[in-house]
Amino acid sequence: MIRLRPYEPGDAPALVDLFRDTVRRINVRDYSPGQVAAWAPEDIDSRDWAGQLTDRFAVVAQIGEAVVGFTDFESDGHLDRFYVHADYQGRGVGGAMLAAVEAEARRLGLDRVFTEASITARPFFERRGFRVLQAQTVVRRGEELVNYRMEKRLGSIELSN
Repeated sequence: MIRLRPYEPGDAPALVDLFRDTVRRINVRDYSPGQVAAWAPEDIDSRDWAGQLTDRFAVVAQIGEAVVGFTDFESDGHLDRFYVHADYQGRGVGGAMLAAVEAEARRLGLDRVFTEASITARPFFERRGFRVLQAQTVVRRGEELVNYRMEKRLGSIELSN
């Protein structure tokens, strides 16, 4: 069973490891080894991540004691990091995390969620109602990587009596 819980500062090192492993094992399908090395280098400072994640709506997904995913969401509707452990993809982890983000967006009164999705993540987001606004190229450590600016409009929820 997937359990979502709020991020805690002590989670940062494990989340950095999950991020790096996922990019290196999953995203390598769509990006070159040089692009992957630039995107998920060895020298990520987990203290920087801890500071960033503390100031946002951030969720950690667990199955049993295993950390299997995480995401963070900014109050303007920006979905920043969104990663599911390589060994737990296709098991509902991403869907559960996205549902939590969308619930938070609605709680904040936002009408959309937007993100920059990798080539790998684009189909996941499209299946969940996101649309591509624009392909773009970003540069990380001298490597160009294609990703997609995407958004999902959050329609109003009608309640019936």
